[in-house]
Amino acid sequence: MAAYEFVALDGQGREQRGILEADSSRQIRQQLRDKGWAPLKVDPAGEARSGDRSGGPRFKRPTLKRRLSALDLAMITRHLETLIGSGLPIEEALNAAAQQADKQRVRSILLAVRARVLEGHSLAMALGEFPYAFDDLYRATVAAGEHAGHLEEVLRNLADYTERKQESGQNVQMALLYPVILVAISLLIVAGLLAYVVPEIVSVYRDTDQALPLLTRSLIALSDFLVSWGAPLLLLLVALGWALREVLKQPAPRRRFHRFLLHAPLLRRIVRGSNASQFANTLAILTASGVPLVEAMRIAGQVVDNRVLRQRIDQATRRVAEGSTLRGALEEVGYFPPLMLHMVASGEASGSLDAMLARVARHLERDLERLVTVMLELFKPMMLLVMGGLVLVIVLAILLPILNLNQLIA
Repeated sequence: MAAYEFVALDGQGREQRGILEADSSRQIRQQLRDKGWAPLKVDPAGEARSGDRSGGPRFKRPTLKRRLSALDLAMITRHLETLIGSGLPIEEALNAAAQQADKQRVRSILLAVRARVLEGHSLAMALGEFPYAFDDLYRATVAAGEHAGHLEEVLRNLADYTERKQESGQNVQMALLYPVILVAISLLIVAGLLAYVVPEIVSVYRDTDQALPLLTRSLIALSDFLVSWGAPLLLLLVALGWALREVLKQPAPRRRFHRFLLHAPLLRRIVRGSNASQFANTLAILTASGVPLVEAMRIAGQVVDNRVLRQRIDQATRRVAEGSTLRGALEEVGYFPPLMLHMVASGEASGSLDAMLARVARHLERDLERLVTVMLELFKPMMLLVMGGLVLVIVLAILLPILNLNQLIA
């Protein structure tokens, strides 16, 4: 029995969407007709329509273009861990998790995975049908859990990992929200003053023969420039941003940019720390789930965002496959902190590599959060000082001619 997404018109002519399970699309259409609905479209859940399975419509494999959010993935994993831990078979756990999902897309994916499981595929193979929803880390961990017979424990580790990842991302977003709002409001205030307030105030000076101070003339020139060229300048900045984004999609420029980030004075500690934390976290959960070290390093390397660091990790993976120690291979990468290398060496010597990796990942995450928090706390008063300085310059440029006129009258 497979899951099908349908679009139909009810008795009042309203469009209805949903998911039903049956052996074929014909049965779904019949179920809809029995309810008095007119079926418009019936597709296998999660798949793109290109025809029918029986008769001439045929369907191709799903091509999901949007990833699941970290929150959705964490909720799915936690539900599956709880349901499978309570003794439910995998297909029933998937069905129950689908019924608990609020989003239609999540429900469709889970029912499509359930359909693959009912066809005889393992859970990891069924998840492999949806690579945009479940990445290599997720699928490899589930496969290792199924192979070792500890799927519940592996799902618990995955749920903890995805929840920490979602919480960490949410904390960063909330921390950046105030500075972003502050910068945006500051720019809008300054632009508004220059484009609308300053021209009205300084217009009274244009009809006088008074020689204006340099600061006032500069402010008037800047105001005239923004009024005349503000819109084209904004479009130019948007175009440059889009062009830069397209250029960075190319491998060579993106690699040079990532190399720059690894050595930038103010950013390198954040970039190195975040990538090291991602790598250590992923490697910890994979090795704890029973994935072989070389395969775990290959998958963990793909999680790293920085392309230069990812290439170095690929080289380290080959050295480990050739017999090198993990500590020695990671030391040659050159960008991992010494604490991480020492703890990896300790984990290899004591046989508790996964625990040491998890510990160093938590340490790196906390260190990164403290660093980002300090930088943001310093940024706030600096931004206020800059904003105050700009407003002071504008006020002085407006008041200086008045003060000079009073001196001349005196």
